Amino acid sequence: MNLYSVLEPILLDVIKVISPLQADRETRLAIMSELRDVVVSVESLRGATVEPFGSFLSNLFTRGGDLDISVDLPNSSYISSAGKKRKQNLLGELQRALRKRGEFRKLQLIANARVPILKLESNHQNISCDISIDNMAGQMKSIFLFWINEIDGRFRNMVLLVKEWAKAHNINNPKNGTLNSYSLSLLVVFHFQTCVPAIFPPLRDIYSQNLVAELQGVRAVVEGNIRETWTTNIARFRSDKRRKINRSSLSELFHSFIAKFCAISSKASELGICPFTGRWELIESNMRWLPNNHSLFIEDPFERPANCARAVSAKQLPRISEAFEKTHFRLNSAIHDQNSLLPILTRPQTSIIISRGRHPRSNNGRYPKSQTLVHNSVHSPSPVQHQTQNKRLENRPSTSMVQQFHTQPVQQYNVQQLNVQPVQRYPHGQHYQGQPVQQNEGQPARQYRSQARRKWRPKPSDK
Repeated sequence: MNLYSVLEPILLDVIKVISPLQADRETRLAIMSELRDVVVSVESLRGATVEPFGSFLSNLFTRGGDLDISVDLPNSSYISSAGKKRKQNLLGELQRALRKRGEFRKLQLIANARVPILKLESNHQNISCDISIDNMAGQMKSIFLFWINEIDGRFRNMVLLVKEWAKAHNINNPKNGTLNSYSLSLLVVFHFQTCVPAIFPPLRDIYSQNLVAELQGVRAVVEGNIRETWTTNIARFRSDKRRKINRSSLSELFHSFIAKFCAISSKASELGICPFTGRWELIESNMRWLPNNHSLFIEDPFERPANCARAVSAKQLPRISEAFEKTHFRLNSAIHDQNSLLPILTRPQTSIIISRGRHPRSNNGRYPKSQTLVHNSVHSPSPVQHQTQNKRLENRPSTSMVQQFHTQPVQQYNVQQLNVQPVQRYPHGQHYQGQPVQQNEGQPARQYRSQARRKWRPKPSDK
């Protein structure tokens, strides 16, 4: 049996299980609300705001994903940047205040980290949280990943699948010397840049400056310049009629992703992964990477020449490579069925849900109103929609870009797109049904649900 005809529906099932529901988003909003209550009680943090970043802001989080939070200090209209010592002191005061409240547990201050953080766990679904001070760099990187998804909606699905796969093989834990989630996301970006035909351009074609170095001065001006440059270059790339369109299915993209990094251990001593140029780069020829004392080099395209895979240890790199090799071997074996593929793709708890057919549904077999829906397009909204949304954002000078994304994401979907259409057919007879659509947060929940009820009716075959 053809690999892709078996793998494609399995991957779509995995996405259904690990994609967050509206309730998961609301849980994280409730956690941030509780943190705001504590922050305002700390005298040295009066006037500070609590903002999300990481996978929650970039919309690349899974149901059980962690929550990254930045406590942004008040600094008039300028970008605030507290020194490391002050950040350590402020996090220490916040830690003491949180202990008194009792709504969080496992509080641990990592004061000597490159970016000092306060780790804790919420009583809400045991969600782990990392809190930092004035982490605008993290916020902007998250927004950039959100924007990258606008180029092609398959990116989000691939990131979710790769994260689940990495967790299944226990190689998504920087504490243990393996890959962090940001590195995994950049590996997917790099794969989309180097597949044939390419889906993403080199990121230097989208934003050629060093992002983190640009984050100084008047915040509204800096954010406006970044947004204008980014959206203009994305529109130029998407409107290029000479560009060949990659129509690979999700299963083809996943298979080629695994194949591409099978030899990552042997390549790592000589080659670095560079999403900025979209190429493997010789380390010894790249002066900004030298001296290199890291086992694996994945350059952060927004903070060059920082290595976002610096936590990967020499001991764990062979095990990371082995995970790719074992998965590749199993995908290329003669036996292709759900029982043989699920164990190499997902964690046991995910596999059990899929094997039993117990996707999150209501008792009548329909997905709950808060459940993610599936739409028919593999791409994000049209450039016209982007232009309208950007104009809407430009008329909010008093709101930061992060707050705009938090309250009304740029990526929104027309109600008509919620109609379930016949799946697209790709080479080899496999199917691809696009990415999940999140609730339109710019509309009241009641209005959105009523529209979804009018436009989407699952049939018995959807069960």
